[in-house]
Amino acid sequence: MNDDLFQVTGAAFSSVARVSLRLLMMSPKSPFLLHVVWHPGLTDGAAIAEHLREHFGGDRFQNLVGGAGVPVLFRNESQVAHGVPIPVQWDDADVVAAVVLVDHSLAGDAKWVEYLHELANQAEARGLSKRVFPVAMETGVFGIGLQLQALRWYTWDGDTSERQQRLHRDLSHEFSRMMRHHLEQELRNGPEGPIGAYLQKAKVFLSHSKRDGASVASAIRDWIHQNTALDSFMDVYDIPPGLSFEAVIDESIETGVLVAIHTDSYSSREWCRREVIAAKRRHLPMVVVDCLHSIDERAFPYLGNVPVIRMNPCNRGRIERVIGVLLDEVFKDYLWRCRTVGLRAVDPGVSFLSRPPELLALATLPASGEDGTQDIVYPDPPLGVEERDLFTAIAGSVRLRALSEWLRLN
Repeated sequence: MNDDLFQVTGAAFSSVARVSLRLLMMSPKSPFLLHVVWHPGLTDGAAIAEHLREHFGGDRFQNLVGGAGVPVLFRNESQVAHGVPIPVQWDDADVVAAVVLVDHSLAGDAKWVEYLHELANQAEARGLSKRVFPVAMETGVFGIGLQLQALRWYTWDGDTSERQQRLHRDLSHEFSRMMRHHLEQELRNGPEGPIGAYLQKAKVFLSHSKRDGASVASAIRDWIHQNTALDSFMDVYDIPPGLSFEAVIDESIETGVLVAIHTDSYSSREWCRREVIAAKRRHLPMVVVDCLHSIDERAFPYLGNVPVIRMNPCNRGRIERVIGVLLDEVFKDYLWRCRTVGLRAVDPGVSFLSRPPELLALATLPASGEDGTQDIVYPDPPLGVEERDLFTAIAGSVRLRALSEWLRLN
């Protein structure tokens, strides 16, 4: 998720580039489209589908894709003439996922089984940016010849709400994989890459103070390995003997996402501060876990501008919430990158940031244009006047633009 992938040299924004920008913005395609498919006989199907629409299609991601947010379409009502829903719209977005809730009603309906097989074949023919995700709602529903790995809802602990949260987490990770793959293919501008690259897992870098944060970091690491398909990095386990810990940490941050475990001693630790700054300079997805027990004498200023989740350092009862929010941040980041990849190519002098800019962003800007100005574009809504004024006082040549404002001016 390194922004260096998108930094290319080029001339100033020309009239030709402006025409290209207009053509890009006239395209009706969304970067991501989700379909939820279920048989009318599945009692909880509509409720689960609605929860998926609320999570992925609600306000949480609207400012990253524009319009009404991520489109979420339902396929559950059979056409009278065919006995199955209308087809999935595979070509209406760059990345398309079809989540199929498979129960005995679907598995016992020959026409629906044929429909599911057709979906799988259609996705397979289009490559890894179009995928079908079966969700086994009940045991014994996969004697239907479908050669796809399924999420196993029926094996998950907890009530329906807790299972829905797990479904959101697992799908956020898989959707992010799809968008990462799409971005790599766009930048490569060639045939689809090997499946090995697609299978790479998101790596959660656990930044912590050994004095009072190691036990919390270990608990999060254990939870990740027991409950998710994610990878993790924790220095005591993942720095091989004989290697420079500085080089390993820098490489692991470069390819990871950060959880900063903010305990009383965190801000006083040089390496904790370095890890946060390294993640911020690379614009990585990041979450702060507030585990303060008493007081932080001097809160590190660069822990801001990202989600903060309170977690009692003694009972650690919100780890699943921490990972859920982190995966949403990863999903947001890839949504933004997919939406702006064409814009970056049209105007390489602009810095497109997936979250509102902070002063640290000034250290990551490319060289200024011929007129000495530099543009930072970020998701709506626009920053408040007080934050803009601070940027102006420190770097008057930097122009801050929410995406809608930047598009209107160009």
